[in-house]
Amino acid sequence: MPERDVSPEKGKINLPMKPKYIWIILIVVIAAFSIMSGVYVVDQTEEAVVLTLGKYNRTTGAGLQYKIPLGVERAYKVPTKVIQTMQFGFRTDSAGINTVYSKNDYSNESLMLTGDLNIVDVSWIIQYRIVDPQAWLFNVNNKEKTIRDISQSVVNLLVGDRAILNVIGSERISIEDQSIQMLQAVMDDYGMGIQVTTVKLQNIVPPVGEVQDAFEDVNKAIQDMNRLINEGKEAYNKEIPKATGQAQQLIQVAEGYATERVNKANGDTARFSAVLTEYNKNPSITRDRLYYEMIDEVLKKGNPVDIVDKNLKNFVPFKAIGGQTGGVQ
Repeated sequence: MPERDVSPEKGKINLPMKPKYIWIILIVVIAAFSIMSGVYVVDQTEEAVVLTLGKYNRTTGAGLQYKIPLGVERAYKVPTKVIQTMQFGFRTDSAGINTVYSKNDYSNESLMLTGDLNIVDVSWIIQYRIVDPQAWLFNVNNKEKTIRDISQSVVNLLVGDRAILNVIGSERISIEDQSIQMLQAVMDDYGMGIQVTTVKLQNIVPPVGEVQDAFEDVNKAIQDMNRLINEGKEAYNKEIPKATGQAQQLIQVAEGYATERVNKANGDTARFSAVLTEYNKNPSITRDRLYYEMIDEVLKKGNPVDIVDKNLKNFVPFKAIGGQTGGVQ
């Protein structure tokens, strides 16, 4: 029988623990730790790529996820819902209301040769979003350097195809739009799994010294020219609708006058045709009636006239109260 350990102070008997219980407890602890180590959380801005024994298995979304522990499966989180930015020709040390830029020299990224053999300092940014986390993790090794090299190559190419005045002025937006298209095409060929969303030229500085002053004067002149053009367009847009409205008004008045004259002519024609028809029926009566109507119209236009036959006898002329001339035989 096993010996019992009797404690004289407490009066209790302590039995030694059996080895199998120790192993059970140890196995339970290891199992619990293994299970807990397989749980991982994916943020709302991320997706996780899970590898099983080093081979791609699946992509998981946001939330509480589980993978096989003990290194059988590994999860790599990729920020797929975040717009990432790269800067060229400058760096931002602290962003905010008062942005602080790095004082280091990054001219090796921004100095370029234009199409008319001038040196220009161009700083810009690109923004992109990861759309295929599997391709992003495994298709390219040095991702940031690759993106930088491609971006510099594309912008240098576009700037090198244009004169410096065009780069500073009218072709700026065109360079940005073409950069997005060319960058996206190269990224797709490399299978990097990203989508280029923005290319923005931040600052374009011409050569230093007197040449720079001359280019600044030219740039100012271009800005003044654009301002005057915009003012001219504003005046044009103000006056043209007014003139158009007045022209339409005159056209409508003329059309109304033309319609009135045509209707009057048609009415006269219809009236003449009606008179001609009656005249053909009985020329003498119609001729007399027309004569009387003509005399009536003529007499209406003059002063009142009293006509008295000189051969009449016993005729006493008098004026009516209403101003009409009358007489009693």
